[in-house]
Amino acid sequence: MRSVEVLLALLVLAMLGRGLLSDAMSTPLLQSWTTVFISIVIQAMPFVALGTLLSAAIAVFVPPAFFSRALPKHPALAVPAAGLAGGILPGCECASVPVAGALVRRGVTPGAALAFLLSAPAINPVVMVSTYVAFPNQPSMVAARFGASLLVAVIMGWLWVRLGRSDWLRQPRHHDHAGQNKWLAFAAAARHDMTQAGGYLAIGAFAAATLNVTVPAEWLRAVSGNPVLSVLALAALAVVLSICSEADAFVAASLTQFSLTSRLVFLVVGPMVDLKLFAMQVGAFGRGFALRFAPATLVVAVLVAVGTGALLW
Repeated sequence: MRSVEVLLALLVLAMLGRGLLSDAMSTPLLQSWTTVFISIVIQAMPFVALGTLLSAAIAVFVPPAFFSRALPKHPALAVPAAGLAGGILPGCECASVPVAGALVRRGVTPGAALAFLLSAPAINPVVMVSTYVAFPNQPSMVAARFGASLLVAVIMGWLWVRLGRSDWLRQPRHHDHAGQNKWLAFAAAARHDMTQAGGYLAIGAFAAATLNVTVPAEWLRAVSGNPVLSVLALAALAVVLSICSEADAFVAASLTQFSLTSRLVFLVVGPMVDLKLFAMQVGAFGRGFALRFAPATLVVAVLVAVGTGALLW
């Protein structure tokens, strides 16, 4: 009941201070911050719910031996198989973290689970359709996004197989539901994952909204003419904005002052490395993992996207 009591206390404080809140909310800067924060949370929460439900279903209903049978035995082969399987899940990066955690708990090699974590929000059918709609005159953007994103996911999975250490990856915590009714266990597992994922989503959305309203728009116009700076700028923008992968193609399409390669970088980096995803990875796998995995993914994503753009355009 502690969370309910905290919520009630916050509601009482909000009612008592509604006059101060009304004055504060009238400032344009805070209105912009609120808009960004709420939009990130509203976009992401349905997919957080989807991911936690899938995670709970995997934890409770799927036999542990299923994944060892479904994926190739050799880790190097399991990674691309898991990367391709990630394209089946119609959700954003918020959904992939709890599902990847459930895969690790079920004995899937971490490299394969991480390939799934990166590919699921980047190459699923919903994202591909939205990218096609956003770039009607550039169908090559769909193929470029699919190929570059899948390649990044597989590379990162292979890198973990080759270089990853077990002490870098904290095993995702989960309650033991053995002996319970399966539906009760499912509800308990979903509630646990939703509490954790939702909390870290709020932290990431708070940071993204704060940075979003403090970056001057003039900076984007100033760097768009420089090929190197434009790539770095849109990579950083993707990390900061933390836009859901189902919506980011429309943002990229609106950045017409930037090259197609720069916008491809935005589309490849965003679903794999952003503030809310980093926060959720910290919660699921530990700070040590996130501090190593996120920067490495960012570098690989930028390099692969730039190389793909150079080949196509």
